[in-house]
Amino acid sequence: MKIIDNKALVMRLDDPTPVLTTIKQSEALDSHTVAVKWDLKNVHRLRSFNIKAPSPIEGKYSWPGMYKPYDHQKTTAAFLTLNPRAFCFNQQGTGKTGSAIWAADFLMTQKIIRRVLVVCPMSIMDAAWRNDLFTFAMHRRVDIAHGPADKRRKVIESNAEFVIINYDGIAIMQEELAAGGFDLIIVDEATAYATATTKRWKALSKLVTERTWLWMMTGTPAAQGPISAYGLAKLVNPRGVPRTFTSYRDSVMEKDGPFRWKPKPHAVQTVHQILQPAIRFTKEECLDLPDMVYVRRRAEMSSQQKAFYKQLRKDHLLALQGADVTAVNAAVMMNKLSQLACGCVYTDDGDVIEFDITNRYKALREVIDEAANKVIVFVPFQHTIDLLTEKLRADKTTVGVISGKVSAGKRTQLFREFQTTPDPRVLVVQPQAAAHGVTLTAADTIVWWSPTASLEIYEQANARIHRSGQKNKCTVVHLSGSAVEDRIYSLLGQKINVHSKIIELYDGSID
Repeated sequence: MKIIDNKALVMRLDDPTPVLTTIKQSEALDSHTVAVKWDLKNVHRLRSFNIKAPSPIEGKYSWPGMYKPYDHQKTTAAFLTLNPRAFCFNQQGTGKTGSAIWAADFLMTQKIIRRVLVVCPMSIMDAAWRNDLFTFAMHRRVDIAHGPADKRRKVIESNAEFVIINYDGIAIMQEELAAGGFDLIIVDEATAYATATTKRWKALSKLVTERTWLWMMTGTPAAQGPISAYGLAKLVNPRGVPRTFTSYRDSVMEKDGPFRWKPKPHAVQTVHQILQPAIRFTKEECLDLPDMVYVRRRAEMSSQQKAFYKQLRKDHLLALQGADVTAVNAAVMMNKLSQLACGCVYTDDGDVIEFDITNRYKALREVIDEAANKVIVFVPFQHTIDLLTEKLRADKTTVGVISGKVSAGKRTQLFREFQTTPDPRVLVVQPQAAAHGVTLTAADTIVWWSPTASLEIYEQANARIHRSGQKNKCTVVHLSGSAVEDRIYSLLGQKINVHSKIIELYDGSID
């Protein structure tokens, strides 16, 4: 037989297990052996006969980018290339964004797809997706469809191969997206589509045709119980679930009183069955993953905060009146800017001005909802701690607070409860109050609401979860809404004491 490609899947008819090998065109095959070209079309055909042929990405892809993939990322990417509709339930911090980018890029090289729509929270449109696309597929054209309708339209109608949009942007640009030629839709933090009756869900479902590839990614697929799996399954595996939500609910839940429901004994198996095909790696299963992973989320300042920043800058420059900037007045100004981004600014008279923290809180909420275990949130300022704690408790999140106002005895009790009992799930901590000596390994995720200026406090605070007794790989999330915060996180990552660069930070922020 003629071998078109020098890499083929070779099978013996009496042992139909494909073996990848290299064959010369002149090489003869015996009557019991069949060789086929190793491409996605033939792999799909073989798999339709329950022959588990491997994805050609495993041998025909160069894995471009600044970093080489981990083994679990290769496995995940291979799985995605073989499943036009699929779930990726890899845990937060395992690099599933990179896996999806490589898989999509490979499909582009094979001319299976031409264009990708990435749907994700605003906090990671730039910080995660655009940044990772530049890191892993810098040869691709990328743009973000966010802002006024005209701007979004231009991006969608441009030649960008990857277009990134936030959840609610789909409903706004429904017609333009439908005509945009998107062959693949990737939904990150897909629990936003758990409820099939929402406007958001209905807008996405209209974009998903029979020919559309759809990959939905989340580390917590059924965080709110069996009910939350229905909306996800109805998008990816619609034939695997009942037509109506009521029918599905009755299949997995039973009444436990007049207004309460509880899962039926077989609910876990049912959820597992409908959320297929799926792949999942926990951080512990990723043996080649670093013990500590650092990620960034963008939380834009509100218009109120931006206006106050301009006024603060103007007042400060007037006060200096051309005098040289010293480390002292630079530090004062930088502290004010950090307070502003956090959500509360202390005036010279000791009063507090509160700002809208909706964007930053939404980014934090996304991290908490995606985390499999407990979470520690480091917040540098007391009034912001009070404001944030109030919002978390209003959302029915169990919260413990450690700050300068909490007595030593109370802190000890809270630390013990955090380590040994289910609640609190979230610990809001003033970093100066718990940066040394305390073991908090019940958490494997840290969120910095805003950065500290002290390298020592930053490293010691992160070490609360990354120490003896920790059974999981750890994730540190940096929330940022301003250039000064970005610069501080960058210095901390380079192990540079922020105070040594305070004048440079000041100049960059004021200018």
